[in-house]
Amino acid sequence: MQEKDWGDDELWIVTATSPNIAESPTGQKNVTGSGNPYAPPTVLGEELKESRVKAETLAAQMSQFVRVIGRVFADAQKQINPEAGLQLDEVKLAVDISAKGEIKLLGTGIETSGKGAIELKFKRVDPSK
Repeated sequence: MQEKDWGDDELWIVTATSPNIAESPTGQKNVTGSGNPYAPPTVLGEELKESRVKAETLAAQMSQFVRVIGRVFADAQKQINPEAGLQLDEVKLAVDISAKGEIKLLGTGIETSGKGAIELKFKRVDPSK
């Protein structure tokens, strides 16, 4: 029996969309919604959306992301004056996966706790090992 290619496997991606927020004349923010008790489930006031993404798509997006990030930090390392004795040793990045399987770098000001962000940690390897 021939084994199925793992790239054809699919993953469920669950994303949250912010509810509609309207501002009242007094400046207060009011959450508006349909009031429908059969509305999709929410987490902390955010509506959940589920989608399926092929593993192959996610793998391609992650490969491209890591390749570009590797080039960015390799170039940054080249800019350091060797006489300074500094070396980039570790980089931590928080990424988000969209409903389409896109990998997005989370910048400052984005609260990652409870958001399902993935932390990627890159450490310098010792070439002698």
